[in-house]
Amino acid sequence: MAKDAQFEQGLQRRKQVMGDAFVDKAFTGLDVFTAPLQEFVTRNAWGTTWCREGLDLKTRSLLTISMLTALGRAQELKGHVRGAVNNGATMQEIQEVLLHAAIYCGMPLAIDAFRSAHEVLKELGLIVAESDVGRP
Repeated sequence: MAKDAQFEQGLQRRKQVMGDAFVDKAFTGLDVFTAPLQEFVTRNAWGTTWCREGLDLKTRSLLTISMLTALGRAQELKGHVRGAVNNGATMQEIQEVLLHAAIYCGMPLAIDAFRSAHEVLKELGLIVAESDVGRP
């Protein structure tokens, strides 16, 4: 894997946002087929866009959540919900992004996104108990 300054900067930012364990898992078990993708993502997404000034990391995370919702990428969304929390987003902010996405992206996509986000937020201890909230 070619490691240059942009790759190293991207790796640092990726770990900052997503957490060491998440990134370590992404790099575990790489082979000649999958290694170029991780290198490409780290250098070209994390080492460029995620390192730009102009938007803070929390805003970038919330935008990413909305775009992944629109695309219906529930699995990728889970990692970025964790990243958004790492970047200071609250459960309520994530919830509001998903509710907003429901109007512009459609209910089925938003429902899937809520399921994915709920799983991560519960795992992180941000949702501690079920309640009767919203029950008729």
